[in-house]
Amino acid sequence: MKTESGIVQLSSKKFLILCAVLSGISFFLGQFVRFPGWFIALEVLATVLALFILGSIRWRLDKNALTYGAGLVITTSFFTRWWPESALRSDWLAVGPSAFGPFIERHFFSLKGLEHLIHADTMLFILGLTFFVAVIAQTRILETVSFIILNKTKGALFPTIGIIAGLVAMASGILDGVSMIGLMIRTLFIILFLAKVKDESLEFAVVVSTVITTVCGMWLAYGEPPNLIMKANLQPFLNDAFFIKYCLPAAVGSYLVVLFNLWKRLKGKRINTQTLDVLESHSADVKFIQAARLGKILTPYEFVDEHKDILGKFHALVLKRIHMGESLGEALVRANVPKEDRRTLLEKFVSHDLVELLDDHFNDFVAGKDSARNGTLAKIFAAFEKIRKQRISAQIFGGISFIPFVGLLVVHAVNHHFPLFVAPFAGFLLASLGIWAFRKMFRLAIKDAFHEYAEYLFLLPLFLSISFLQKTGFFAEMAGFLQIGIQKFGVAHVAAAQYLGTTFLSAMLDNNVVADFGSRALHGLELGTLYLFSMAQIAGYATGGCWTHIGSAQSVVAYSFIKNQINDQFTPFKWIKLMTPIVLQISAFLLIWVYLIGVLHIVR
Repeated sequence: MKTESGIVQLSSKKFLILCAVLSGISFFLGQFVRFPGWFIALEVLATVLALFILGSIRWRLDKNALTYGAGLVITTSFFTRWWPESALRSDWLAVGPSAFGPFIERHFFSLKGLEHLIHADTMLFILGLTFFVAVIAQTRILETVSFIILNKTKGALFPTIGIIAGLVAMASGILDGVSMIGLMIRTLFIILFLAKVKDESLEFAVVVSTVITTVCGMWLAYGEPPNLIMKANLQPFLNDAFFIKYCLPAAVGSYLVVLFNLWKRLKGKRINTQTLDVLESHSADVKFIQAARLGKILTPYEFVDEHKDILGKFHALVLKRIHMGESLGEALVRANVPKEDRRTLLEKFVSHDLVELLDDHFNDFVAGKDSARNGTLAKIFAAFEKIRKQRISAQIFGGISFIPFVGLLVVHAVNHHFPLFVAPFAGFLLASLGIWAFRKMFRLAIKDAFHEYAEYLFLLPLFLSISFLQKTGFFAEMAGFLQIGIQKFGVAHVAAAQYLGTTFLSAMLDNNVVADFGSRALHGLELGTLYLFSMAQIAGYATGGCWTHIGSAQSVVAYSFIKNQINDQFTPFKWIKLMTPIVLQISAFLLIWVYLIGVLHIVR
């Protein structure tokens, strides 16, 4: 099927049928030939490369169809290799079908068994975290904090964005950067839009948000799925102390690099907070109302585009005015949209109670009159005060919910037998009490969480395939090559090569898959070397994940936002052009950090 943009969407159904046929052929051949480990490795590699190619070129294939179909073929190849010499086959021949019960229960109906196969605890943690953060997001806490900062800095753009970036980087280490990226880019979009910056600066800010939520968020295991995968594969060595000692300095240095690049673009720019429109200054309240009333949140740009049927011939003009920095209400009045249509749109955007007051205010504003004198502005503020109290109440529950979340993370850090996924689900349940009364808002949070988590489901067959590959002894051979490299070139040089290699691979492929693949070769290393190599790989996954528009989930979200909200002509090459200077600067710093740790390791 060919889309309007010229992209050809390949049939998922036909691909799955093809994979089923190939699986049958593989099973048949397996009765006569024992597939070598390198053949299964090639199947896994082909799957990962196909994810990159069929997600980047004109011909596209749904990534879930690709990995689940390919996973069926890989599973068949592994089974025909493993079954003839397996302990399960010996037990089956000895005691009959009853041998399958304990095997299935141990590997498929226990958290420990599923953890070894598909990183079940990690995937459940990410699931719980998406639900937890989705609920926290509905309390509009980031927008609230951002406007407090904006007022404290008296509208200075660079300090405001720099502080927000620092807060998001810190939060990303705890709450997962994938969950934070959507909140951050929408908040930056609002603030930069108020500053009337050029589209190029808007694009840059959205692109650089991926660095804030990946590289700068790698200071804890919970900041990125690759970190969690590394932690799971290398337990009990990669604890929280490792991340703080080795990854925190790398994250802070990368943040300073981002800060420097933001300063070059935003220095001297300022927002006059005294002249902000009433809807702009109450952005958090407006979004809270939208989520509670409509079960969705729209920027003015999205809202106008969604209601082009009401605007008719005024649609393009209103969009243009909003794009120039005017608020929705001001744009409607200046575009001479009929009064009835204006009020209909304002009612849909905010609420019925505020329609007349807002319309009067915007008419006064355009006419140069002061709404404060006739009491209109005071009535609007009074109406928003009621909403503000409801929002703050929800935020209190959100704040309290971090107590069980962090507490249970500490329990897991002390006792690795305690499941990791319990922590975010406990936080989610408590945070939900704050918005439970707003059923549409709660359903929106659940919908957003499911939508976000669906982006990870393609990983399950890949994790299973890599577990099969480990059973073949493939990663033991890789570990042997690693030892040879250390003896020949030295620890520091090999660590630097690992950083560069994982950066490049993560830019082309999904960094979660690269993390699962690369970390399994680190078993058996001396502890100091293991820490150095783990840090180098984690930094590589994060940096490479930002480099292209498909390197990580954050990049996918940010690229989609730019295409839909800022510039529909934005291309992957423009992304790489904007990101490459930052990637090179961060890589220079991270390589210095890798070599410094490497030298200290040698001295010790």
